[in-house]
Amino acid sequence: MEKVHTIIKRELSGWKTWNIVWMILANLVIVGVSLYRHDSVLSIIAAVTGVICVILCGLGKVSNYFFGIINVILYAIVAYKAKYYGDVMLNVLYYLPTNIWGWILWEKNIDHQSNSVYKRRMTLKQDIILLCISVVSVFGYSHILKFLGGNLPIVDSMSTVFSVIAQVLMIKRFTEQWIIWIVVDVVSIIMWFVALFSEGASIAMLLMWSVYLLNAIIMFVKWRKETNV
Repeated sequence: MEKVHTIIKRELSGWKTWNIVWMILANLVIVGVSLYRHDSVLSIIAAVTGVICVILCGLGKVSNYFFGIINVILYAIVAYKAKYYGDVMLNVLYYLPTNIWGWILWEKNIDHQSNSVYKRRMTLKQDIILLCISVVSVFGYSHILKFLGGNLPIVDSMSTVFSVIAQVLMIKRFTEQWIIWIVVDVVSIIMWFVALFSEGASIAMLLMWSVYLLNAIIMFVKWRKETNV
């Protein structure tokens, strides 16, 4: 019980007023608009847990993985109903196990002074290697998708490859993760925008990814300042 109390105290410490306001405002918009559009409870919960997850991640809180696990399970169900099978596989086969992996690694890298995870910056050499891997992977995977008859193979490949890379950078606590997440968020917003207006898909998912995008921009600036030493 004492350990649980310590963890809860750690996760609730270090919050600033703007962090709390951002968390409340983002979720109020999602819930309010989603209820107005009669979206499903499942989609709303998936969106809310996702938003809590990315904001906690930006604050360097390990508890982001708890909400992340809930989010990927629910999001996979929503994506399955929308027939985004690539997203389903990405969440179930990749995000779910890596959330557990990330939880374990972040627990081992806590700055007990700030009660948040230690943050890092990549070197120029690492940036170049990452760029090369990304380009090769995107074009390589796009050819596989094209061979399988997939639609928009380059866009689909970018979404999947960058999601995989961003998650690894997140687990490794690199600031550059937020740049990759921005790309993923833009692609996902386009995908759910098309689904919403062509098939009447979940408005909560579109709003969730929109919040993700804004959060990624905010947290990139925050992490860059904190690692600019």
